[in-house]
Amino acid sequence: MDYKKTLNLPDTSFPMRGDLAKREPGWVQQWEENRVYQAIRAASKGRPRFILHDGPPYANGDIHIGHAVNKILKDIIVKSRNMAGFDAPYVPGWDCHGMPIEIQIEKKYGKNLPVTEVQSKARAYALEQLDRQRKDFKRLGVLGDWDNPYLTMNFSNEADEIRVLARILEKGYVFRGLKPVNWCFDCGSALAEAEVEYADRVDPAVDVAFPFIDKPGLARAFGLDSVEDGAIVIWTTTPWTIPSNQALNVHPEIEYALVRVSPTPVHGPLILIAKERVEACLQSWGLEGEIIATTQGEALSGLRFAHPLAKAAEGYDRSSPIYLGDYVTLDAGTGVVHSAPAYGIEDFVSCKAHGLADADILSPVMGDGKYVSTLPLFGGLSIWDANPKIVEALKLAGSLMHVQKLSHSYMHCWRHKTPVIYRATSQWFAGMDVTPVDSAPPLREAALAGIEAPAFSPAWGRARLHAMIANRPDWTLSRQRQWGVPMAFFVHKETGELHPRTVELLEEVAKRVEKHGIEAWQALDPRELLGDEADNYEKNRDTLDVWFDSGSTHATVLGGKNHALAGSHGEQLAWPADLYLEGSDQHRGWFHSSLLTGCMLYGQPPYKGLLTHGFVVDGQGRKMSKSVGNVIAPQKVSDSLGAEILRLWVASTDYSGELSISDEILKRVVEGYRRIRNTLRFLLANVADFDGVSQAVPFGDLLEIDRYALVMTAQMQAEVLGNYERYDFHPAVSRLQTFCSEDLGAFY
Repeated sequence: MDYKKTLNLPDTSFPMRGDLAKREPGWVQQWEENRVYQAIRAASKGRPRFILHDGPPYANGDIHIGHAVNKILKDIIVKSRNMAGFDAPYVPGWDCHGMPIEIQIEKKYGKNLPVTEVQSKARAYALEQLDRQRKDFKRLGVLGDWDNPYLTMNFSNEADEIRVLARILEKGYVFRGLKPVNWCFDCGSALAEAEVEYADRVDPAVDVAFPFIDKPGLARAFGLDSVEDGAIVIWTTTPWTIPSNQALNVHPEIEYALVRVSPTPVHGPLILIAKERVEACLQSWGLEGEIIATTQGEALSGLRFAHPLAKAAEGYDRSSPIYLGDYVTLDAGTGVVHSAPAYGIEDFVSCKAHGLADADILSPVMGDGKYVSTLPLFGGLSIWDANPKIVEALKLAGSLMHVQKLSHSYMHCWRHKTPVIYRATSQWFAGMDVTPVDSAPPLREAALAGIEAPAFSPAWGRARLHAMIANRPDWTLSRQRQWGVPMAFFVHKETGELHPRTVELLEEVAKRVEKHGIEAWQALDPRELLGDEADNYEKNRDTLDVWFDSGSTHATVLGGKNHALAGSHGEQLAWPADLYLEGSDQHRGWFHSSLLTGCMLYGQPPYKGLLTHGFVVDGQGRKMSKSVGNVIAPQKVSDSLGAEILRLWVASTDYSGELSISDEILKRVVEGYRRIRNTLRFLLANVADFDGVSQAVPFGDLLEIDRYALVMTAQMQAEVLGNYERYDFHPAVSRLQTFCSEDLGAFY
């Protein structure tokens, strides 16, 4: 006799092993074949909408673990909102224009290709890249409208972006001007604030003497009958800017001292620096001295001093006036700042405020980082190669007080990892402090007010975004590239003014781009739109900053306020979005650019809530790096353990800070998964022969322990729903695992 058949054993077809790596691809295929996403959309029709707008990843390279975290979090939120009774579509997107793709085309096909060829090859490359990324995102179990994503290079998006440009131009935000912008020599273009990162760099820090010229004026400033020869001294970590010096800055309220020093320097026995810096500077220079007079910085305004290279070359025989500046500090240097308006924002603003015309600003550094050939002593050199030569020239001219190597945090291009400079170029800007023509508040004021409305999680995001908006310069909209949405302006050849019908002309260009893409602007003969006027105008060659591409998708994809722009997905989506969810670096990126375009177009942010997650680090808290060998690829985890393990890791980690991952951490996640799976299997096996219709027992007739278990389950469910409402997933996972192991496994 088979005694096994006499026992009422638990029974279930639910397998003990998940076998996720093998079975998951089949599930993904089934979801596609059965059009599960579309079925959810149909079932959700008519419910209240919940719109999570996807911040577009860049269509270049395979996805990494950070991409996986971002997409999994979005998927958890969208699915849970659908389960909570909302119509929550998910339209994924991609950022397709810009420098990285253009660089790939240059690497593959060489430089100096015709623009039309660059654009066609870049478009094909972006499609190829996003297909690879889309496959990996699907493998992570992310449901969405994958057959109809939004792409910033869709013809309709490109056309609508030109319409957005027309709108903000019409409102008075856009202007052209000479200004120092972040400039990368490798990109050969201006950079957005979000494209700049900081890294340590060693540079020569120099103290440089500017000899006295107006000694009678200096004597009056210090209340003396006369003064001897001497020099005012500055400190800088950028000797390459000295050839472009055009002014000196002192703080009006800082006390400055005339110091007689010994041994006597080449320029004379007197030194002029901030009184508070005298002791430290003399010690650094190896000099002794005594203060003979002091005065407030305000008394020095307008006094002139000789250029420190005047004795080295005739081309530097000029003087620099003193301008007052509140930004001068005493935490380092001499309390005197040298001003090269072409290569510093504060320098530029100060010199312009004191009447320096654009045409008079000295800007000898070319776009490739080399000085123009006509610059005395250093023409043709790269600025970095010129640094030591400038130091040597200052020494020979008797103007070098001190030099030392200094390691300091310096701006670098986030793509090339090479140093970036401020460089004055003629660019198109969106003015942060310009009053628009409709007398609405200036952009900075509107954006700062707009930050108060959305819900921020974590809460510190509000202060971070506020500080970035409060202190940022005007937005440089223009880029000197080929693969990007054109700033489709017609500019007068002589005056540089825009055509008086620019807004109307932009709409005509947008109609052409809607049919043929940005290539239509390249092919356009100005006579088609301007007629006989075409001889007086030229097509602007600049493209829009890619942050403007992604930052305007709330209009070009969601459709904008009152669906002012139809948007390619306008029918499914709504403006403003309920949620933007990205990494914490996007306070200076997509959150930032979206806020600015939203406020320019509609006077308010395009999102009701901002949720940020941290970066992924290894088990020791180190940044993921190929050179360190600690990179964990999401594809590898999916192929070995299963994407569900990656999803459970994301859900069980406090993503508000750094997310730690390692093989050991993933092993623990696997154990947690097994606990949940085994609990489910046990429960299913126990009710295998249960008929809920005929065998269910009324709650009041259940055993006390069964009633207690049901109450525990209801409490756990209520807690978990609250966690999901607040996007707090790791407490939900923790509660579920405790419920399985202790409440059910150990007790019930």
